[in-house]
Amino acid sequence: MTRPVLDHLGATKLELGPAAGAEGHPWRRAEADGIVWLVLDREGSTTNTVSRGVIEALDEEIARLEGDTPRAVVLRSAKTGGFAAGADIGGFAEMSDEGAADLLRQGHAVLDRLEALSCPTIAVVHGAALGAGFEIALACDHRIAIDGASFGFPEVNLGLHPGLGGTVRLPALIDPLEAMTMMLTGKTAHTKRAKSLGIVDLVVEERHVLNAVRGVLDGDGPSRSKGLKARALQSGTARGLAARRMRAETEKKAPKAHYPAPHALIDLWEEHGDDPRAMQRAEIESFAALLSSEASRNLRRVFFLRQGLKAGAKGEDGIAHVHVIGGGEMGAEIAAWAAIRGKRVTLADLELAPLARAVKAAEKVCKDKHLTGPETRDALDRLMPDPNGYGLRRADLVVEAVPEDSELKAKIYAQAEAGMKDGAILASNTSSLRLAELRGSLQRPERFAGLHFFNPVSKMQLVEIVRHDGTENAVIDRLRAFCGVIDRLPVPVTDYPGFLVNRALTPYLMEAMVLMDEGVDKAVIDRAAIKFGMPMGPVALADQVGLDICLHVAESLKSSLDKPMPAISDRLRRKVEAGETGKKAGRGFYDWSDGTPRPDPQEGGPDDLTDRLILPMLDGCVECLRKGVARDEDEIDGAMIFATGFAPFRGGPMHYARARGTGKVRDRLAELADRHGPRFAPDPGWSDI
Repeated sequence: MTRPVLDHLGATKLELGPAAGAEGHPWRRAEADGIVWLVLDREGSTTNTVSRGVIEALDEEIARLEGDTPRAVVLRSAKTGGFAAGADIGGFAEMSDEGAADLLRQGHAVLDRLEALSCPTIAVVHGAALGAGFEIALACDHRIAIDGASFGFPEVNLGLHPGLGGTVRLPALIDPLEAMTMMLTGKTAHTKRAKSLGIVDLVVEERHVLNAVRGVLDGDGPSRSKGLKARALQSGTARGLAARRMRAETEKKAPKAHYPAPHALIDLWEEHGDDPRAMQRAEIESFAALLSSEASRNLRRVFFLRQGLKAGAKGEDGIAHVHVIGGGEMGAEIAAWAAIRGKRVTLADLELAPLARAVKAAEKVCKDKHLTGPETRDALDRLMPDPNGYGLRRADLVVEAVPEDSELKAKIYAQAEAGMKDGAILASNTSSLRLAELRGSLQRPERFAGLHFFNPVSKMQLVEIVRHDGTENAVIDRLRAFCGVIDRLPVPVTDYPGFLVNRALTPYLMEAMVLMDEGVDKAVIDRAAIKFGMPMGPVALADQVGLDICLHVAESLKSSLDKPMPAISDRLRRKVEAGETGKKAGRGFYDWSDGTPRPDPQEGGPDDLTDRLILPMLDGCVECLRKGVARDEDEIDGAMIFATGFAPFRGGPMHYARARGTGKVRDRLAELADRHGPRFAPDPGWSDI
């Protein structure tokens, strides 16, 4: 049985059949002019992942090629989204149970045979080639990239490092220090960068793939030679010096106690970087050991939390045109991101200057996201500054993103409702005001909801979808689908003071202010949080969020919650009154004029410092679970990780509480309440989990 290749491969004009003669086989095969094309096409999936079955099927096809060697072999993907998104993470637990090291050895043997084929092998990559997908491409003699392709090893984000020979083949192909940086950080190399590094031989447009393949076979590809740096790093002494520097830099961002994988990779490279066979053997044993580590189990849990939130974002949103009201930092980012993700956007503000800044900000986001020139042009064409608000009448979704002033919002809603078309949704980006208060003057409150993005929108993945007691279900469904279309992770929450994230996070930030009032140095406070695993300490985070926003949210929660909140610091009020509102002003508790502050590591502080910061967050999460603000523990954990960076290696606040022992956490909160006051009193919900 054959079927035409998909549209993005149409230039090859090939008919693809099952590779080894069996339906359901993940590799489909065609042959023309003596060239065998193997096209990865996992059945029932829109994305290719590399499973045990994919590797075993590739092994079958390699045996066939060994017996009847063609002129060349080309590997491609039939999926429009990309080459392969890495290993099938769902199979990792089973892999560990079945003996990970033995399975990895089998996988290594298959890729070694691919590498050893006597004919040229070429990987043609469009979209992403990640993890094991990248390792398959590296086992080929040549790589041709379609413009927009990217390559990377994100395994470090799962508490692992490459396990199918990537630790050997990438440093052998490109500058070893660049290769190590890619593996240690998990960052991807996009098309131009991949070409400059030497990962790919050629970058072409799809319609030129056949000619590019023929050119490579005719010897038109670039010649490769080991650089001086690569030769120098064959010396154990030179590698040792480089490894020490790597460890020092890695420890700053990924402490070994929390994230063992990058440190294990550095050890591998330092010890075996001059011996590929020894490196392969050590890679297998190291990967197998990391697979069973607590850090990897928790980081893989984070991956599935992300998948769970994505699953709630499927469906048609029916939103083609977005109208954003407010050209400040948040409004500009929301508008830019929606335009980049394909929406037609109008951005309204009474002043022209914010609109001009918004377009500049959109250009920067395009650059940061590695959009091509045409992609950037198209995104900016979709973003229309709209000082007169003409886009309101055509919009399917109107997003209000003005300052947290309920009277101002009420005026905007009255004007917006008068001009909105039937069926359009009105959403507020409010971070602290209750929807129950904001809906009061609305004529159609059933079509009103919260769409709470986090700053910066282009980097922060989470969006809280907030419903009040009159919001239509269809509105929530459309907003969740909208988040999916613009590549954001929606978590549905109910209307509650601070919603979910700010309700849990604010006590953490405010307790840091109390500690400073007690005389504890801000660097000591931030160091304690970072040592726990937070990406940034609470004082620096408050600066980044904006001290004015923190103050507003704290005041709102203090007046709205039954539970006492930490006292609002006079020091915080003075900073806000002086205009020192944090990063956006260049100065808050820290000086931001030279970029993100890096306070010197300091120990000390009270013996209960870390628990005073972290446990109120956990308690706020339990309160939200008990009150039905969020639906379950997984969504709470996902929200806190993707909105606040809560120590991913701990698996989320609820998961951490269970690992530590919910009874022990409750008792510790009671101890803190006896010592510091009722703001630490454990929520009644602890007894139910």
